[in-house]
Amino acid sequence: MSEVTYAVEDGVATITLSAPERRNALSVEMSRELIDAARAAEDDHTVGAIVVTGGQHFCAGAVRAVLADTGLDPVEDEAYRNLETVYRAFTTIGDIGVPTIAAVRGAAVGAGLNLALATDLRIVSRTARLLPGFAQIGIHPGGGHFTLLNRVAGREAAAALGLFGTEVDGERAVQLGLAWAAHDDADVEPEAHALAARVAGDPELARRLVRSFRRETVPGGVAWDVAVELERSPQMWSLRRKHGPAAGERGGSPADPSGR
Repeated sequence: MSEVTYAVEDGVATITLSAPERRNALSVEMSRELIDAARAAEDDHTVGAIVVTGGQHFCAGAVRAVLADTGLDPVEDEAYRNLETVYRAFTTIGDIGVPTIAAVRGAAVGAGLNLALATDLRIVSRTARLLPGFAQIGIHPGGGHFTLLNRVAGREAAAALGLFGTEVDGERAVQLGLAWAAHDDADVEPEAHALAARVAGDPELARRLVRSFRRETVPGGVAWDVAVELERSPQMWSLRRKHGPAAGERGGSPADPSGR
């Protein structure tokens, strides 16, 4: 069964992660389905906006097996490409030529936080949990995480979350500039769709608007695609350190129940 659902109504494409049993942690297959859904929306010129959601749980990161397999041998071709596919799940969302909104309830952790930050705008639950979680399970951030945080909320927020592992709820996320608005759980998706509908009625204009928006709001510093590669090497080191043959000699790191 598909773990990503896709629907279009009134010019708004809704992409829903649908693996609640693991809180929508990104597997390789789910990542491929997410990429395919995003490309389908981009190829459909009746679509003027996209809402990405996970229902009750936005996304708990990457499934642990993907990270562990990469850690065993970071340069083994299949493991390397599988982690790259997880990266592409959110870099595709960030690159497609259609305005995007994340509707975030529950937790957005690690790669799941990257996915939310990759969109053009975020509508969150007041009780949403936004946290990196990388260092807390003994690995380096990946996917250009620091750059995503910095470009959305600035250096202080990037340090607090990415470096020191601070968790923020939806209301604090709005205060920091990580999200546009916080609502009660039941209102998150409707509010996201209402915003999307404002631009979706004229898909051609929407696509031109988002192209200009992204070009004109790029901050100084390292470009995201460069950041993805900059973080890859230390993340591979940390995954090898955590999951490689010698990990048992160090006792490894505590098990992480979130799927990060």
